[in-house]
Amino acid sequence: MAGNPKENEVAGAVHNRIDYAWPILTDRVRHIPDYADMFAAAYTHIDGPADITIADIANALSAFMIFEWTSIDSPFDAYLRGDTTALTPEQSAGMALFYGKADCARCHSGPLMSDQGFHALGLPPFGPGRTRRFDPMVRDVGHMGESDRLENAYAFRTPMLRNVALTAPYGHNGAYPTLEGIVRHHLNPRAALATWKPELAALPDVPWLAAIDFMVWQDPREMARQRAAVRLEPTALDDAEVDAIVHFLQSLTGRSAQAGLFGIPQEVPSGLPVDHAVSQ
Repeated sequence: MAGNPKENEVAGAVHNRIDYAWPILTDRVRHIPDYADMFAAAYTHIDGPADITIADIANALSAFMIFEWTSIDSPFDAYLRGDTTALTPEQSAGMALFYGKADCARCHSGPLMSDQGFHALGLPPFGPGRTRRFDPMVRDVGHMGESDRLENAYAFRTPMLRNVALTAPYGHNGAYPTLEGIVRHHLNPRAALATWKPELAALPDVPWLAAIDFMVWQDPREMARQRAAVRLEPTALDDAEVDAIVHFLQSLTGRSAQAGLFGIPQEVPSGLPVDHAVSQ
């Protein structure tokens, strides 16, 4: 998440070796007085800023994430616990499709509804993405950028689906603004790529970037490579079945996740801006 090399100090350090960034991040936290006081209050082994380590920072982040975003109170969870009335008829129909005919569970499986694997889905590309510094063109090759293995080309990690209705836009780059859009893309990735429109991407209005954002579409060979990497075969579903799957995905939203347990703070000790926008 640090960005590309040369974009900032942390990205440059991570590019050499991931733990090279740890002293930089730790030093930043140590020099924010409010954070130093909070760490001293939370950990008995910390008396002052110099005692804070990257492990303490990681543990604090982990504790917050587990508390704030563990989600086990959705209608689907209630159904799994034995409440056969927890799902609406539409959600039940969507669940049957998800685990049956549509074969969504082939990748979206387990407690978090992700196999944690990498798959090439031919999602519409835009922007430079994680362009490798030695690439002669603008392209994001996905997991291959880290593995250097051709079979990982244009593959991105399967997202977890809990609370997915709250996390628009969809796709690794936000190519689709709605659940219906991303579901339909999965049904026929190559056809969806051919008909996708740039206006679906909720990009900020930055005129000097607009021409660059979709430069990759002007490279027919690169687009052909992205299409060829897709391994997901088309699945035929009618509109009612797509709608049922969307209803099922909405049943994965936990009650506590809609507002959060802590909620969004008005400000943070670093002074960085806090986005209070909430997805609908």
